[in-house]
Amino acid sequence: MGRLRAGNLSRPRVRIGAPDPSLTGVSGRAAVAELVEALGVVALLDAMVGPIKSRDRGMGAGDLLVGVAVAQLSGQDHLVGLDRYRADVAGQALSPVPGLCSTTAAGLARRMDAGAWAGVERGVAGATQRMLALLPPERVAILLGAVTIDLDTTDVEVYGRKKRGVAYNYQGQRCGRPHVATWAETGVTLAADLLSGDQDPRPEAAGLLRRALASLPGGVARVALRADAGYFAVNLALAAHREGVRFAIGAQRIAPLWRTLAGIAESDWIEATEMPGAQVAIAEYRPAWWPTSTRLLIRRVRLDASQVSTDPRARRRPTLHPDQRALPLEELACADAVYGYSFILTNHDVSPPARAAAVDHWYRHRTEIENIFRDAKHGAALRHLPSGYLEVNTAWMGGALLATSIAGWLHHLTATSPTPDDHDPEDNAAPYPSTPEPLAGLGVRDGKAMIATLRHRLLCIPGRLIHHAGGLILRLPPGHDLLTVVLTHLRALPHPCGPGHPAPTTHRNPPPEATLGPPAHPQPKKQSPKDPQNW
Repeated sequence: MGRLRAGNLSRPRVRIGAPDPSLTGVSGRAAVAELVEALGVVALLDAMVGPIKSRDRGMGAGDLLVGVAVAQLSGQDHLVGLDRYRADVAGQALSPVPGLCSTTAAGLARRMDAGAWAGVERGVAGATQRMLALLPPERVAILLGAVTIDLDTTDVEVYGRKKRGVAYNYQGQRCGRPHVATWAETGVTLAADLLSGDQDPRPEAAGLLRRALASLPGGVARVALRADAGYFAVNLALAAHREGVRFAIGAQRIAPLWRTLAGIAESDWIEATEMPGAQVAIAEYRPAWWPTSTRLLIRRVRLDASQVSTDPRARRRPTLHPDQRALPLEELACADAVYGYSFILTNHDVSPPARAAAVDHWYRHRTEIENIFRDAKHGAALRHLPSGYLEVNTAWMGGALLATSIAGWLHHLTATSPTPDDHDPEDNAAPYPSTPEPLAGLGVRDGKAMIATLRHRLLCIPGRLIHHAGGLILRLPPGHDLLTVVLTHLRALPHPCGPGHPAPTTHRNPPPEATLGPPAHPQPKKQSPKDPQNW
């Protein structure tokens, strides 16, 4: 038996050779560097924030945020990850911000004050403006024709007893609370704050909305706001009304709303759009001091008794009518119909039934900001706050949200519009607000790839960086062609700078342009540096 086993060993024994500094596991950083340079992100952030040190040398706010974002895009979830990638010689040559270490990042972050973060929002807005300048005019017209701003919060649990700026939330978790406003159609963050876990976002919501509006590009035709029941407050509705923004804000299930529900006839309900078993209705209800154009949109969803839990913390149980909520499950199963209700206060024109259904369908897509939170947590590294200093954690949050914005910019610059055969002519007549058609991008969720997908298919690809004829050639493994495709798209873009768009200044340490070559072969043939296949 031992002789048979020994005879079957056909695989040679592996020996570990000397380390090769020309190898890197993050070849896709070349695409991120190309995108950052094309939009001038570092230069814009530095220009809008201004100097954060007494001496004008070394790195600034732009290097800090872009460096942290690129590290999180590459899979690093702690500040020490900056040191790991700093040791990657070939990866540093491809990085848009080479040489950033953890101590430098923490020191720069502690110098960022409220004025600096306001400049960061202006810098990201400028990069988004340049991204729009690179898109076809018809797509820009669609994006600027109807803008949707989503407001929401998410809790980030921490465990350090001495962390500053965190507190216990209602679940007993010690956490920080990012408060974010996003542009839903582009997936870009417009404004954000880092609150403590016990801080109510409603007092800050009106100011966050104004900052988000200031971050929108010029030429926007209409703006609409979506927020859940956590923002059921008059100050946000009045702020949106004064700014000319249409809003749809979830309402908490209070007694006056249940009394209003009793006055709705069965004939007043209409079928909801793309939600089987759901119906919507309109009621004349306006809380005190809300804008006079406010109306109540009610949605009910037919439920089976088996879908209702006895746990009072269950999400569906509070949506039941109070009379049915008090029934035991045995009696609830004998009821003629069991409905879960949601209430939405809006100043949209919902008089025609088709518009009421359209507003409800559009409002249900507010969960797009949940995708951004999921991407920031599980794609980037906002699932924890690494430092004991609030300023450093704010920079960590800013890097994670910038990473999601980079993913959004990359999606719009590399995606293609649906083919004419896939376009439904009736979509042009859809009442506003409506959801735009998804683009054909690098992912499967409405065409947009999540950060984890980008990391697997584009960013964390091994490669060998070769110096040849005064340039750089990046050799990739066979079958990894997406980086070549993305770089081809990005390098074919026109220069975004024109009237009103100043040219980005040269980066302090510009990374050399990497040239993609064919995968390494055991016996590669000689190739001329002018060979088109090398570019």
